[in-house]
Amino acid sequence: MFAKPVLGRTTADAEGDVVVLLIGMRVNHFWAVHQWLPVMLSMFRMLGELARDADRGLLGRVLLTASPRTYYVVQYWESKEKLYAYAASPDMFHHRVWAIVNGKERAGKVRGRVGLWHEAYVVPEGSYESIYADMPAFGLAAAHGQVPVERRGRYAKDRFAHRSADGVAEEAG
Repeated sequence: MFAKPVLGRTTADAEGDVVVLLIGMRVNHFWAVHQWLPVMLSMFRMLGELARDADRGLLGRVLLTASPRTYYVVQYWESKEKLYAYAASPDMFHHRVWAIVNGKERAGKVRGRVGLWHEAYVVPEGSYESIYADMPAFGLAAAHGQVPVERRGRYAKDRFAHRSADGVAEEAG
């Protein structure tokens, strides 16, 4: 299933702060398939779990390959609080997987075979902008909605300057 492009120039319809999580893995030893494949499959299972429960706060994601060894997911979250709540929730798959990874690491069973990483960012309103030309909703626009670029400004400086109604009220107060 391929999404049809939205013709013309569009931008993301994000309001307020944007929460972005980059999370991934690096295969350090290809022959250690029994170590890195479960990590990769766990990520897909977590994404499925989040897709089934929109209230958890994951708004969108993009799967990427940086190299034959490095795979990651760009995730867009409703808030950092919802991101933390998912990560720490004992009834969610992430909590179980992280306990297993930590246990194996302490026992010296995975050290060096697979690398794990994440970076989380809260990007304040006025510190992000986007433009898409003849693209289906992608990335930030897939997570927050896609609008004609004229609604936010033709130029990047105008889109950076865009403020939501909440942002305008905070600046005035």
